Amino acid sequence: MTETTRNRLDPLDRNIVEKLSRDARISNRAIASELGVTEGTIRARIKRLQKEGLIQFTVVTDFRLAGSPNLCMLGIDADPSRVTELAEQLRLMPQINCVVLLLGRYNLLAMGLFTNIEQLNELVANKVRVLPGVQRVETTVSVHNIKYDAAMAKITQELVAD
Repeated sequence: MTETTRNRLDPLDRNIVEKLSRDARISNRAIASELGVTEGTIRARIKRLQKEGLIQFTVVTDFRLAGSPNLCMLGIDADPSRVTELAEQLRLMPQINCVVLLLGRYNLLAMGLFTNIEQLNELVANKVRVLPGVQRVETTVSVHNIKYDAAMAKITQELVAD
């Protein structure tokens, strides 16, 4: 969240986001009651936050619903001048669920869920390594996930506090 975004959110907006982040199914009426405003105010605020792209609602499924997939990570060394372009190409691949630009050992980290090693190999060999600018790809396959928190991208108030 940028400083400009933070300035656009007043205390009521922040309280609404905090309530929704704890339980996205909470009713507008319940939020209004807890915050001492009308339901219409809450509805209008949520609509504005969605329209501005500051919040979105989605169902997060546990990846175990897909059978027995393995969380696989691809550490990608790339030509620095092509990192942004590569990130976009990776983002468009349906097998990739997450793309992150990094500082450190790799330029990019891509993650996906694969039910077998052949699927992963096919993706790496025929779609990732062949992209212009890719210098090296190192794959890592999870064997047991001790903790996988689907809400890991949640932004908490402590992280955005001034």
